[in-house]
Amino acid sequence: MEKMLTGIRSTGTPHLGNILGVIIPSVSIANKKKKYTSFIFIADLHSMIQIENIKEIKDNTYQIAAAWLAFGLNTKNCFFFKQSDISEVTELAWYFSCFFPYQRLTLAHSFKEEIKKDKGRISVGLFTYPILMAADILLYNAEIIPVGKDQLQHIEITRRIASHFNKKIGKKLFILPNAFLQKETMSVLGTDGNKMSKSGKNWINIFSEENILKKQIMSIRTDSKSLEEKKDPKTNYIMSLFRMIANSEKIDTKYTEGRYGYLEAKIGLYEHIIHKFSKERKRFFSFMKKKSLLDDILYSGAKKAKNIAMKRLNYIRKNLKFNSII
Repeated sequence: MEKMLTGIRSTGTPHLGNILGVIIPSVSIANKKKKYTSFIFIADLHSMIQIENIKEIKDNTYQIAAAWLAFGLNTKNCFFFKQSDISEVTELAWYFSCFFPYQRLTLAHSFKEEIKKDKGRISVGLFTYPILMAADILLYNAEIIPVGKDQLQHIEITRRIASHFNKKIGKKLFILPNAFLQKETMSVLGTDGNKMSKSGKNWINIFSEENILKKQIMSIRTDSKSLEEKKDPKTNYIMSLFRMIANSEKIDTKYTEGRYGYLEAKIGLYEHIIHKFSKERKRFFSFMKKKSLLDDILYSGAKKAKNIAMKRLNYIRKNLKFNSII
């Protein structure tokens, strides 16, 4: 069976982009037990490059876990765990960091973007983020990695690491993973027209209280066209979200004919999200009231994943020839 692996950083509740681009397609894969072995983890170690408050990371971890379960993840069919519970991943990341060229990491888009913002706040953890991500994937030899468009370069770095390691050792120790990217959700735009992200503060959180969710949707940026004017649905942020979660033909027609304003479109989008994700919202709030249950589920998943991680790392150690790698 093919192995699928994906994770979401515990930097807050998953936004609509996370849900459409990662959670929904990953749950669909993970629940097909006979075809796939799935590893789904909460990347709490990765989140430390943004958040220093451990309590905040823990609270976010509960939200991430509740979101996955709210969308129907069957934990009996997969390995569902916290990244920090698998210490083997950090050891493997160290092996990788000792031979991967420094200069190649400086070319990582995520690093270059942060450098532009504030050089003084760049941590070693942010710089080596792709190395730890490679260890997450290669520790389990996962072949399928559902990711967003912004993570494609990190998958390519992982493939380079795997290929280089295999060549140095003279054995196919690691499988070269492939990104799984859904074209229809390749780039989910936020309320300002840029890629939806928590750091960009342009996200839509479907698990927000209704008044907050409505406020987020009402803040979607639009142009100055009047109610009567015809509008192009292909260039509109509201319509791009509608297309991802609903049949938008009727609304497309209203846009092109005119007499359909942005306020009406935003209200329609809000009502559709509330209706479409009503079950998931209810489940999410229910799980958030049962944090001890979430702890048990994650602990059980970590025990299963750790057994595999320990065996894999022992095998990797036996095959390491430090004089030819470092």
